[in-house]
Amino acid sequence: MSRPVSGPPAGRDRGASPFRPGHPAYAWIVLLATSIGIVMPVLDTTIVNVAIARLQLSFGASTEAVQWVITAYLLVYAVILAVSGWMADRFGYRTVFLGALALFTAGSFLCSVSWSLGTLILSRVVQGAGGGMIMPVSMAIVTREIPKERLGTAIAIWSIPALASTSFGPTLGGWLIDRFSWQAMFDINVPIGILAFAACSIVLREHKSEEHGSFDLLGVASLSVALASLLLALADGNAAWNTDGWRSSFILTCLALSAGGFALFFICEFTTDQPVIDFSLLKIYNFGMSAAVLFVFGLGIFGSDFLLPLYLQEGLGYTPTQAGMVFIPNGIIMILSMAIGGRLTDRIGAKVPGLIGIILRAVGMYRFTFLTPDSGGGDILSTVCLLGAGMGFLASPLQTVAIGSIPQAKMAQGSGLIKIVQQIGGSFGVALLSTILVNRERFHMARVGEVMSPSSPFFDRVLSRAAMHALHATGGTMSDAANKAGTIILSHVQAQTFAWSIDDVFFVAMLMSVVSSIPFLFLRTGRGRKERGAAAGAPMPAMEDRGVS
Repeated sequence: MSRPVSGPPAGRDRGASPFRPGHPAYAWIVLLATSIGIVMPVLDTTIVNVAIARLQLSFGASTEAVQWVITAYLLVYAVILAVSGWMADRFGYRTVFLGALALFTAGSFLCSVSWSLGTLILSRVVQGAGGGMIMPVSMAIVTREIPKERLGTAIAIWSIPALASTSFGPTLGGWLIDRFSWQAMFDINVPIGILAFAACSIVLREHKSEEHGSFDLLGVASLSVALASLLLALADGNAAWNTDGWRSSFILTCLALSAGGFALFFICEFTTDQPVIDFSLLKIYNFGMSAAVLFVFGLGIFGSDFLLPLYLQEGLGYTPTQAGMVFIPNGIIMILSMAIGGRLTDRIGAKVPGLIGIILRAVGMYRFTFLTPDSGGGDILSTVCLLGAGMGFLASPLQTVAIGSIPQAKMAQGSGLIKIVQQIGGSFGVALLSTILVNRERFHMARVGEVMSPSSPFFDRVLSRAAMHALHATGGTMSDAANKAGTIILSHVQAQTFAWSIDDVFFVAMLMSVVSSIPFLFLRTGRGRKERGAAAGAPMPAMEDRGVS
């Protein structure tokens, strides 16, 4: 059972300070204060992704070595996600959230003063430890304070800073790096972290659970090995250094460690009275179905979001800043659609706006199956906005149904479990779609290679005409013209086969979106407060138990 350490007044006092429990605006001020904090981990991730090349030059390191700046953060982030619920229940939601903000801010400062790649990677580990607690604990705090009938709107507002950071982060990161230095992308987190810490210190009150249990050391250790090995395998399965791909001994070893770790973890969790992750939450119908939707949809979302910048830069020749600017309208559309989706969820239930979102995402990905090396910016921009609108309509209803269906005492556990599902789904999505991309490129190059054979009359005619054109345009000998023509033809072939491969992968991502709509159709949704009743048939928690007076 959850209990507030300092209890609220008996009734809502409109004359009280809005920064204290009892005022009608208090819950919304808590929402705004915690939303400041969640900007940092999302913004930092998107900014660092565009800085790999600059970090290589600064430290004189290889791409594989610099990639650990991202990989180390993700590994620690995933492990901390698993224990964030237990820590919040054990030490208090306010204490853990403020500690997470302080840890992430300190890690950002350490990153900015790092003098070597090794110290930067260690500083990113500190960042990951803080970032892994910020998102799930902040969601648990918000859902505890906000009245159930306004939960859809609240989650939409809570998600806006994270979505905005995702959309504007690449552009901001490119500008900071070009205008200042790579250290600036970490410096920007420090004032945000200080502001978030100050705001949350003023408005948040403490909550602890009386049923936190003891620390499951073996469960946490086995889960850490399982998640770290799995994410490492997924991240390096198609790495440039890994010439053997998924059949390499390193990847197979990681997958074996992951399988063994998960096996030991599940044995521990189902045989102990105090598991680190409460898998019984998946027995709650709406929560379990929402988790399934999030995993399958995450495969397509994160994978396709990885593909588009790749296509813009490698297929169309965009710079990182130009590719990032494409996502600015997407962010604006996403924020607006999320606000609309949240209000619709509160009024008519989650199913209608959620299905609208899935359909918009599927249509957008279908349009991306017709990309060419000559695709215009207008077509790309309109499709990106369509994807953003779909994501906005889906995110709020889905999280509202998932979080609104579990008991208040399990909020931190539920938030952490949802984030783990998203993290694993996204990692699988990037690995799966990048593998499909590599295989389809080989397939299309092989098919085109059959036509480009020197014995092919068709290829001979094309090469001859191209050589004559090059001879008239640049002069020189016929041999030089033939070499230039061959180079031009090869570059066009590579661009076209890459576009065909991207089209194929977006088709797979579209199918994933369609498949994710199947469990969504079976969600038990209704209207307003009835839809977000307590889980498993339990009565709605009293206002005092939720920490709202």
